[in-house]
Amino acid sequence: MQLSKHFKLEEFTKSMTATRKGIDNTPGAGEIKNLENLCYEILEPLRAKFDKPITITSGYRSPQLSEAIGSKSTSQHCKGMASDIEIFGIPNIQVAYWIQNNCDFDQLILEFYSPDDPAAGWVHVSYNEKGSNRKQVLTYDGKKYDNGLPNMEWKDGKVVG
Repeated sequence: MQLSKHFKLEEFTKSMTATRKGIDNTPGAGEIKNLENLCYEILEPLRAKFDKPITITSGYRSPQLSEAIGSKSTSQHCKGMASDIEIFGIPNIQVAYWIQNNCDFDQLILEFYSPDDPAAGWVHVSYNEKGSNRKQVLTYDGKKYDNGLPNMEWKDGKVVG
């Protein structure tokens, strides 16, 4: 099922854990609508900006799958509102800053960021219905959450950390 020009439902539901454990990871109509909103409001503009495919490392999670991986059944992933993403060749901090400055979002988390490795970690982004987004921005280092994003460093016209 095509959610938007560049994104298919299968990208958001694929899960090795669900396959291994025999967990049904099929979203309902409401979750699919939320995934479409996420695509149109954040992921499609992001893809247009960087003109590169976006890798969905974690998208929709059924409540059972969410608990199986140690998350909560109340996660925005379970509502089809959140996705963990990366863009090959683009530092995650640069992706996070672009979303923060150009998109309406509910929550933006730069997860497992390392200034020494711009490709480390991923970006978690969620979208709620228009007008009800919190615009919460966090950085998570694997131990604690900090408000905001770290400073982005540039060298020779490129982001270095």
